[in-house]
Amino acid sequence: MYQNLLKPFFDFFGALVLLLVASPIIVLVAIILAFSNGGSPFFLQKRPGKNEKTFTIIKFKTMDNKTDETGKLLPDSERLTAVGKFIRSSSLDELPQLINVLIGDMSFVGPRPLLPEYLPLYNKVQKLRHKVKPGITGWAQVNGRNAISWEQKFEFDVWYVEHQSFWFDVKILFKTIEKVFKKDGISQEGQATAEPFKK
Repeated sequence: MYQNLLKPFFDFFGALVLLLVASPIIVLVAIILAFSNGGSPFFLQKRPGKNEKTFTIIKFKTMDNKTDETGKLLPDSERLTAVGKFIRSSSLDELPQLINVLIGDMSFVGPRPLLPEYLPLYNKVQKLRHKVKPGITGWAQVNGRNAISWEQKFEFDVWYVEHQSFWFDVKILFKTIEKVFKKDGISQEGQATAEPFKK
């Protein structure tokens, strides 16, 4: 009942209220990034959601589009702008995902939506992370975020899928607030975020 009825209700109205409250911050950050990036302040990318159905995730754009001499994008750590680094460290880049929650593509709490190219790499157990909607935050995020291994992340994701409840979500949300203020686990050593997942 919670997963199918109450959680979508809480997600919708929670996202609606937070979008209204945070709208001045969202507009301000969008303006700053528009000037900083010399273009769109938003980053749009296809991600697999519940049941591996693809949706478009919305985030603030914290990296530029610099490439090497062959036209290939430079590593994330070299494309992360000074403004983007601050926005990422304060987790402000996640605010536009409230729109994803509002329209039902995401939830406040759930496994983080990863790249579509990772789908063929998951084993049978890891695929269970797609039984629920992806979240802005999740059990893996409050237990190390990008500072832990991919295997550990997936273990936390599957644990969440198999044990989710209202009070578990509340616990994750409060731990997320704590992590944001402490700025824990934002990136792996030597990376802007984390190394790509490889089987």
